[in-house]
Amino acid sequence: MVKPFKKTLLLALLLISGMAQAQHDQVDEDGFKQPLKHLQFNPGLDQEEFERATLTALNIYDPLESWNRRVYHFNYRFDEWVFLPIVDGYRYVTPTLVQRGVTNFFSNLGDVPSLLNSLLQFKGKRSMKTTARLLLNTTLGVAGLWDPASKMGLPKQKEDFGQTLGFYGLPAGPYLMLPLLGPSNLRDTGGLVVDFSAKNQVNFLNVAEASTHHPEIILLEVVDQRSTVNFRYGQLNSPFEYEKLRYFYTEARKLQIAE
Repeated sequence: MVKPFKKTLLLALLLISGMAQAQHDQVDEDGFKQPLKHLQFNPGLDQEEFERATLTALNIYDPLESWNRRVYHFNYRFDEWVFLPIVDGYRYVTPTLVQRGVTNFFSNLGDVPSLLNSLLQFKGKRSMKTTARLLLNTTLGVAGLWDPASKMGLPKQKEDFGQTLGFYGLPAGPYLMLPLLGPSNLRDTGGLVVDFSAKNQVNFLNVAEASTHHPEIILLEVVDQRSTVNFRYGQLNSPFEYEKLRYFYTEARKLQIAE
């Protein structure tokens, strides 16, 4: 009675093993070359809208993608090994009140090119608000160390020359990943150069001239700017972070130009 039972059990195990192997062979046959073949979408999702949004995200003019990805990787490692440790050290040794004052000071300087670009785009209301911000923060705010304008209902409204060029219809051009500076495009890169030159020419509060003799001022501004940006490379936790960042930047610039 025992032997027939053992034989039956052995046959059953062999049958199950054979079925599992057959199923395994069938999966391996596909080799995961068509992962979307059996993908089922949420019935409540508009399939056409999903496909259109996906194609739009991928259809960004990036002829220098190979180079841009190398720069992206460099920025990733520089941020991790150099930039963020410096920022952490700056935050550790600098009192919060002083950090806030430094941020307000450089933000006040940044209102100068914002005002010029608002005027170039004939945004009269925004130009008047930015002018009021400059006057209030430079006087009552003691050279911009405080920001009383925001508390008085005059929030910062940033404008740059890249937006100005976009306002007049100049296309963005190819996407660019700039060393240290991050996402950009050909139009906005040219705008950065113009804004930097304009700020130096205006020499508001004599900071531009002082920076030529004291490069530590420029270093402080760079560290402060990185300290106030919340983005961290790798925080999207996705193998497609490059594509996502490229898409977010491109769409954000469209919204900024349109506002």
